[in-house]
Amino acid sequence: MEDQNQSALPCRSELREKVIAAIANTMDLYGVNHSFGQLYGIMYFEDRPMTLEEMKTSMNMSKSNMSYAVRSLTESQMIYKLEEKQERKDLYWAETDFFRTFQNFFGAKLQREIDVMEESLQEAIPGLSKIILAEATLPEEREKALQDLYKLQHAERYYMWLQEFVDQLRNGAFYENAVRLKSRHGE
Repeated sequence: MEDQNQSALPCRSELREKVIAAIANTMDLYGVNHSFGQLYGIMYFEDRPMTLEEMKTSMNMSKSNMSYAVRSLTESQMIYKLEEKQERKDLYWAETDFFRTFQNFFGAKLQREIDVMEESLQEAIPGLSKIILAEATLPEEREKALQDLYKLQHAERYYMWLQEFVDQLRNGAFYENAVRLKSRHGE
């Protein structure tokens, strides 16, 4: 009877593979290479750090692609390079707290967007103001510059708001709310 119950149970490795595939698919939605997402999924389930060689073997990837994947995941703080080494080989560990991976990943991506746009806005807004105030500017050009200035001032307010959002994300304000949710649900 016990053997029948055992055979009715789902296979843990198959369930794990389904979750790894889902992680890869969802990360692909956010612009992360599908195979990088798959690597993160594999590392997520490891109960120990992995070397580049172990990752390369588990993913059947070239050394250069594996190095790029590891660098990308490390930069987004989804995996970490440990200080300790195993037989002179670097060790990497996956962040398994999805709240923290969200915080790290989106905090970095949004901060990059803010930095790029703020640099552009800091150049464009004063330039448009000069065009608007210049006596030599034709009325039609002045009107278009005013329209552009209005749009960019609206964008500037958005990026100020987004910076506040990122600051709260990074300082853990949303993470603390998630912890409260977990404790309310008995987790």
